[in-house]
Amino acid sequence: MEQLVRKMTNSLHKSFIDQTNPVSGNFKPKLLSNKSHENVLSTLLQEMKTCESFIFSVAFITEGGLATLKTMLYDLQLKGIKGRILTSTFLNFNQPKMFKELLKLENVDVRLTGVKGFHSKGYIFDHEDYYSLIVGSSNLTDSALKANYEWNVYLTSLEDGEIIHHFKKQFEEAWNEAIPLSEEWINNYNLNYEQQPFVKQAASNVFQVNTEYLTNSLADSLAIQPNKMQTSAIEQLKTLRATGAKKGLIISATGTGKTYLSAFDVRNFAPKKMLFVVHREQILKKALQDYRKILGGHEDDFGILSGNSKDIHAKYLFATVQTISTNRHLQQFAKNEFDYILIDEVHRAGADSYLNIINYFEPEFLLGMTATPERTDSYNIFELFDYNIAYEIRLQAALEEEMLCPFHYFGVTDYEKDGEIIDNASTLQHLVSNERVHHILEKINYYGYSGKNLRGLMFCSSKDEAYELSNVLNAQGMKTIALTGDNSQSEREDAINKLERYELEYILTVDIFNEGIDIPFLNQIVMLRQTQSSIIFIQQLGRGLRKHDTKDYVTIIDFIGNYKNNYLIPIALSGDQSMNKDNVRRRTVNTDYIQGVSTINFEEIAKKRIFDAINNTNLSTLKILKDSYMEVKNRLGRIPTMHDFIEQNSLDPEVIVGYSENYYEFLLKMKEELPTITDYEKGVLTMLSKEFLNGKRIHEVLLIDALIQNDIISKNEYVDNLKEFGTYMDNATIESVENILTLNFHITNDHKKYGSKPIIELHDGRYQFNDEIQTSLLDPFYKAFFEDIIACAHIKNAQYDPTRQLTLYKKYSRRDACRLLNWTKDDSSTIYGYRVKHGTCPIFVTYHKKDEVDSSVNYGDEFLSTDIFRWFTRSKLTLESNEVKAILAAEQTGLDIHLFTKKDDGEGFDFYYMGTTSIIENSPKEEEMFDKNGKQIPVVTMNMILEQPVQYDIYHYLVEE
Repeated sequence: MEQLVRKMTNSLHKSFIDQTNPVSGNFKPKLLSNKSHENVLSTLLQEMKTCESFIFSVAFITEGGLATLKTMLYDLQLKGIKGRILTSTFLNFNQPKMFKELLKLENVDVRLTGVKGFHSKGYIFDHEDYYSLIVGSSNLTDSALKANYEWNVYLTSLEDGEIIHHFKKQFEEAWNEAIPLSEEWINNYNLNYEQQPFVKQAASNVFQVNTEYLTNSLADSLAIQPNKMQTSAIEQLKTLRATGAKKGLIISATGTGKTYLSAFDVRNFAPKKMLFVVHREQILKKALQDYRKILGGHEDDFGILSGNSKDIHAKYLFATVQTISTNRHLQQFAKNEFDYILIDEVHRAGADSYLNIINYFEPEFLLGMTATPERTDSYNIFELFDYNIAYEIRLQAALEEEMLCPFHYFGVTDYEKDGEIIDNASTLQHLVSNERVHHILEKINYYGYSGKNLRGLMFCSSKDEAYELSNVLNAQGMKTIALTGDNSQSEREDAINKLERYELEYILTVDIFNEGIDIPFLNQIVMLRQTQSSIIFIQQLGRGLRKHDTKDYVTIIDFIGNYKNNYLIPIALSGDQSMNKDNVRRRTVNTDYIQGVSTINFEEIAKKRIFDAINNTNLSTLKILKDSYMEVKNRLGRIPTMHDFIEQNSLDPEVIVGYSENYYEFLLKMKEELPTITDYEKGVLTMLSKEFLNGKRIHEVLLIDALIQNDIISKNEYVDNLKEFGTYMDNATIESVENILTLNFHITNDHKKYGSKPIIELHDGRYQFNDEIQTSLLDPFYKAFFEDIIACAHIKNAQYDPTRQLTLYKKYSRRDACRLLNWTKDDSSTIYGYRVKHGTCPIFVTYHKKDEVDSSVNYGDEFLSTDIFRWFTRSKLTLESNEVKAILAAEQTGLDIHLFTKKDDGEGFDFYYMGTTSIIENSPKEEEMFDKNGKQIPVVTMNMILEQPVQYDIYHYLVEE
């Protein structure tokens, strides 16, 4: 408690006296405005995760705001953590349906205050020995928690602090006078609420005139204007055609308005005759309607070529690929009949039917449109369009531009009984058992939907599951239908119409609605199958991303079983195709990459299943790497560089050189025909790739880069380069760089692998490559590999703090630590858990040891809080042991103690860097532990305080089982 009081005192000193005063991050006051990495929502979730109870006092709550907390509230319920929410009916903002959602929260008591003008916005969390408080402008709405510009103060207080007593007293007074939320109260509120037809509460916390009320009177007077994406794409299409290009490709996320975009471009192009090709008649009719809105003109200008419609003379002809691709229909047209042709869903264009059309006609311009140009059959769509990507906008960017309907994704735990989890081998009987169906219904009811009534789409793992599950759900009083590839187009359209009219609640399907279907009113998507492909995952998620005036967001409920492909979920949601395991873990832990008010939420057990899949999966198999390689090669129309992979948001070059010694060897494995280089030249490429590509230290990179450009550089010039770059610099670091590049640092095996001779020589204060490398660099082919590595290293280094040897929360191996801490030799093989050397002591801790670890090395290292770590020395040491004395004297001797941790051995050889630490006074003590024979042996423990508290998402990732 004494230490806690000291931290709190420091916090107050920093807040009100001196902002430079150091203070623990747990207690540091903050302004939360949603304009930085730490938005209101992330802080709220952090406090909920660690609290023992909580109270919210908020005037306004939306379903979307509540949705952002539902996963956390569910996890808290499993832990027995309860809370209270006090809200109101002020201005009738809160909708009746939202109150029904509040009733679903079994571990939360809710009351309605009668306080006049109730407008409070405060969140209080009771921790074990202190309170935290968020108070300011944010109501419990998704916009206020994540997107709006808000001002909220985050404070901490001890239990006896006056501020927390004041807030709690105010809350308790209002709570005691408030009315408990009940079904009866909601029914009465609903009656009064429905008597206000002209006002609709929007998720943005502002009142708006009901658009539905005014639509009929205003629609005719409002011209459709291109959105930001469409305006940009139209300009880029103009620019592309100005270069003489005859073909162009638009890559645009589902729901961003590709059809309207193409219509705007057709209007600009003003063709004498146009052809629009689609693969399904339903899409064709909708496209024709959209074009008429944009182009205007006489009704006879628009025609259809499909089925019984043969309007071949129409100025704007809309045709299904199945009809027009036949020779009988093609021959009706001259090759130059259409001066503008559009192909929708052009990723299908590798099929013969599409190629028949493309190869026959000779338009002035051919436009292809798709959300997913990547294909699994290696057909190169990009080549078909002369590699002319006119415009590209993917999911993340589209969300940021508010072009799509926001979504709340919930990765939930699939049914488990007696240790048996839904997996690839689960039988139909297991998939549709009463227990699993009950589990599914619980989840979809808990996570809910936006809008008046449910209109959902369920993706099942097989036809049998879809049919049987639909029967089971219908027997329980629901309204569902199963549709598969066996159903006709008319049956599908009829089901969609019934869903729109609320005559159905769900359509259950397998894969037929992955793409090419427009159902904008969907407000819930349920995924009951494993993720086989990130492309298909986004296609299915995209079914609900079209905006519609009946919903504020779409709910995505993904049942995560024991599937080996679970790792694809964070890859698909983030769009990160690097295949870097650490990136995938981070995307699972920290989902702040999702833009706008959308959120990604994983229940804790579901999250663990994803981590297990990441650990147990090889993300760098030949097939995975070759597929990614071919995607980039197809896109560019040439052999890509490693830098290209970064530019195209594809493979991480570190993954590439982890699979092969260098990129030259990788290209050979990709079956590329390359000029031959010598073994020594390969060895040098291997050294540059293994040592410097990761960008963890810029110093060697700057020297190599300078020598590529200038042949020779003086030591003084090199020092000036370092200063200009703004990185740290001292004699020890310069010597370390020289040790690395002369191979003095490296062990014998590395000498052999890297060519057994210094790659850089130092003569009379001047650096230069050795003679053999200088000769090799005269060959542009070989030089390009050097330059590629350096380009990648520069990009990678941007992730690191140039003013520090090690960057907080980046990952390093023992070998990295030796190099970056300026050790003269690679002593990584002898570090084990820690080692004192060269004025430094790196400590490496695997947080969760394997069960079979020998008891004599199964230390109880643990975080006591986000900024205090309890550490064990090696066994058989006492307070009088020399290495213990050296560590305890760190403050006096200037020894820098660096802490590195990883969750478990599944993370490989790299550890998160937690920063420097100092030993807390009076904490070191001798304890006893047992060796493998049950004999007690001594060990020294001590508590260390970190330079700053661990970032909360990484902290929870590390400590949770």
